Amino acid sequence: MKKLTLIFATLGLAAASAAESYRVTLYQNTQINGKTFKAGDIKLDVDNGNVSVKQGKTATELKAKMEEGSEKFLRTTVGVDGDTKAVKEIRLGGTAKTLVFANAASASGNE
Repeated sequence: MKKLTLIFATLGLAAASAAESYRVTLYQNTQINGKTFKAGDIKLDVDNGNVSVKQGKTATELKAKMEEGSEKFLRTTVGVDGDTKAVKEIRLGGTAKTLVFANAASASGNE
């Protein structure tokens, strides 16, 4: 019985350290890490500052910082640069988390 408990505890720790996944809807064609993602759903896998973005056959990986706010967001919002349509940040609805993309300042060129 002790072995079984140890196995479940180990599996629980592995699950706790696993990447977080989110589905985000884009309402316009958007640039992420130099790739164009079409309006529609994308999947984000976040793991220790690395973000994997997938939409069908289009995929990219980039660095991002997860910031924890004090209040939960009611809905997910995507902040983009007005000129380049490059994603700067994503506020994750139902959480107090904001995903800030590391290359956002260099992508927009004016920050």
